[in-house]
Amino acid sequence: MSRMSLVLAGSLVLVFAPGCAGGNAPAQPTHLTKTSPDAVVLNDQDVDRRDLPPLKVSAPLPPAPVPATFDVADLSEKVKPTVVNITTTEKVSLPAGHPLEFFRGPEGGGGPRERVGAGTGFIIDPSGYVITNEHVVADADEVQVRLVDERQFTAVVVGRDPKLDLALLKLKDAKDLPAVQLGSSGQLRIGEHVLAVGNPFGLGHTVTLGIVSAKSRTIGAGLYDDFIQTDASINPGNSGGPLFNWRGEVVGINTAIRPDANNIGFAIPVDALKDVLQQLRDKGHVVRGKLGLVFQPISSDLASALKLTSQKGALVSQVEVGGAAARAGLKAGDVIIAVNDVEIAHAEELPRNVAKNAPGASVKLGYLRDGKRLDGKATLDTLEDDSLLPRPPKGRVTPRTPSNNQLGIQVSNAKGEGGVRVDGVLPSSVLREIRAGDVITEVDSTPTKDVDQLEKQLTSAKPGKVLLAKVRRGDTTRFVPIPIPKKN
Repeated sequence: MSRMSLVLAGSLVLVFAPGCAGGNAPAQPTHLTKTSPDAVVLNDQDVDRRDLPPLKVSAPLPPAPVPATFDVADLSEKVKPTVVNITTTEKVSLPAGHPLEFFRGPEGGGGPRERVGAGTGFIIDPSGYVITNEHVVADADEVQVRLVDERQFTAVVVGRDPKLDLALLKLKDAKDLPAVQLGSSGQLRIGEHVLAVGNPFGLGHTVTLGIVSAKSRTIGAGLYDDFIQTDASINPGNSGGPLFNWRGEVVGINTAIRPDANNIGFAIPVDALKDVLQQLRDKGHVVRGKLGLVFQPISSDLASALKLTSQKGALVSQVEVGGAAARAGLKAGDVIIAVNDVEIAHAEELPRNVAKNAPGASVKLGYLRDGKRLDGKATLDTLEDDSLLPRPPKGRVTPRTPSNNQLGIQVSNAKGEGGVRVDGVLPSSVLREIRAGDVITEVDSTPTKDVDQLEKQLTSAKPGKVLLAKVRRGDTTRFVPIPIPKKN
């Protein structure tokens, strides 16, 4: 998958690879509010969760048809009081004369200075709970929140979820605030009108109208990519702001933009927020279940090599020893097609569906093995980080030995664990998924010990057949198709 250049929609712009909270397009200083002297330092130990009132989050309304026209002005007036402008301050140390802009500090001197950023949020509970993006407050030492009626509150971060890029704030001494109605992103339809309200470039409570351009977009933001795409104008400073449907319900959280395009923005579906909201409130973080495997999408060539009738599902390329998947009997080469009876149409849907379940939960798995449908259950472990497997030892390779063949690759023997190292791939190669540095360890379930054996496996294959190779790439193992060219 090619990587798009994206920017998180905070006021401090960074190239989205991903992560954002500071950069070269901060809020205009004329629109920034000075932080109060009693601003709270955002340390988790400062949060006394016993004093926090319970959440009173509204339930979505029953579905209704979208009207051909509706009053955008009335909708804007209705929802704007629930949207807040967020100003963050980060204390930094810079030498005198540092070229970075929008820093405040002693004139002509170095030492501690402040970097100011801006974002957006929305009130989900009348007692002052606010949702925003985690990247808006990630490095902040102080957070100030301003309502549409110009009231200002100091905020403390109650919970963070960097994986989904969500944060829950609590406003000090707030009560009886207007709160949003949470809708259903699952019921949202492509082409439906949506309204974005935010703080772009420090221009607070700006309203833009558009439609839902697409759903379930994968943009390279992380393991749980699942974005709503919209053409409602989103800019730096809109991060964390709400995306409303025509009934005034929040259906998404505006998060990222594509800077080289006009009016292409991305929002986190509100259903993903609802999955983690209570954990953010009660624990301050999110604990997810872990299946313990490495997977990959299924290309057309892989589908042919695996004798699959479609490209649906997630191909298991590696199983963690002793992990939940291994205990459930899954093996490399299996294709997971369902989790708890929910179809896995695309590989990236697998981690999202697993992560909805807590550690210790039993999930039902549907998978294919050698073309046969199997069912099993896995008891999930705790996902502690993104590293599923220990780093394997790196084997040495012999000096490069070209192997000229019609596949267009150069290979050499890989010492250590054995296998064949790919030293070069010609531009004309038919192996679209092979890269230099890959180590081929198996072909059609038969171990590949050295170059001589690989050449025998390739030359004995029937022209036009697609072989299935197991490849070690860096820290992981994956499957790669090897199509054997037909004879002229």
